[in-house]
Amino acid sequence: MVLDKAKALAIPTKFGQSLKVEKNKTKTIIWKSYNELNELWFEDEFSINDSAIRLRVKAKNYTDVSKRLIQILRATYDLNPEFLSSKQGYKITTHQDFNRLWGLGTSSTLINNIADWAHVDAYKLLEKTFSGSGYDIACAQNSKPITYQLRYAQNPLVETVDFNPDFKSQLYFVYLNHKQNSRDGIASYRKKAKVDTSIIDAINSITEAIITCEVLSEFEKLVNTHETIISKLIDQKPIKSLLFKDFKGSVKSLGAWGGDFVLVTSQDDPTEYFASKGFEVVISYIDMVI
Repeated sequence: MVLDKAKALAIPTKFGQSLKVEKNKTKTIIWKSYNELNELWFEDEFSINDSAIRLRVKAKNYTDVSKRLIQILRATYDLNPEFLSSKQGYKITTHQDFNRLWGLGTSSTLINNIADWAHVDAYKLLEKTFSGSGYDIACAQNSKPITYQLRYAQNPLVETVDFNPDFKSQLYFVYLNHKQNSRDGIASYRKKAKVDTSIIDAINSITEAIITCEVLSEFEKLVNTHETIISKLIDQKPIKSLLFKDFKGSVKSLGAWGGDFVLVTSQDDPTEYFASKGFEVVISYIDMVI
């Protein structure tokens, strides 16, 4: 719905990704990425040729990750032709403190960090690479809850909000054991969803009500209504009806439906319930968000 200019509530997580840039004399980019266990999960070396026509980047190993990085570097160069030079080499090191399969912004934090390095607009860089609404870029740039709303190309309205509900200890995030491809989710939404102003107005009203909501029961009603609206819009059953029919609390899909995390409400710690269903990653709201 954010893609159609609905207002969303977005909350940055404590988990993140860093990018360290060090100049060297190799005239290449030596790239290494480490996971939350400080294990090297990706490395490659890229040669650079900044011709008069376009930036040429070649990878030594040329994996799928390498191809994606080349796309990002070329897009960054298009936005700032002074970004890279074949006369200068770099050692790039990234560290993330979460499992990259969780879908907590591996791509968006990388885009934001590279944009900072290259002094380009992160939203424009996202549009040239992964596409999407850009709300996750806004989260990477903020340390407080925000509302996010598209107005026109690469110029969203981002406002910090006071979202700190008394019932936060009864909110949890559950990982659904597989990462959902956001690009596929966007394509599916574009194909199926038929949005009009009344639906957008309804979503906006729910977002505003959630921000000011003071009791859990009201929050659950809002979440359930939101799930019903999106379910009809994209012709998919809500996750609760598919997987957790007997769960006593509410279940809300996040991002592209069907993967990554869901937000759940529960009077008591629901870890045992979800573990019995095969979903062992349950993170409390307090442990997840800033």
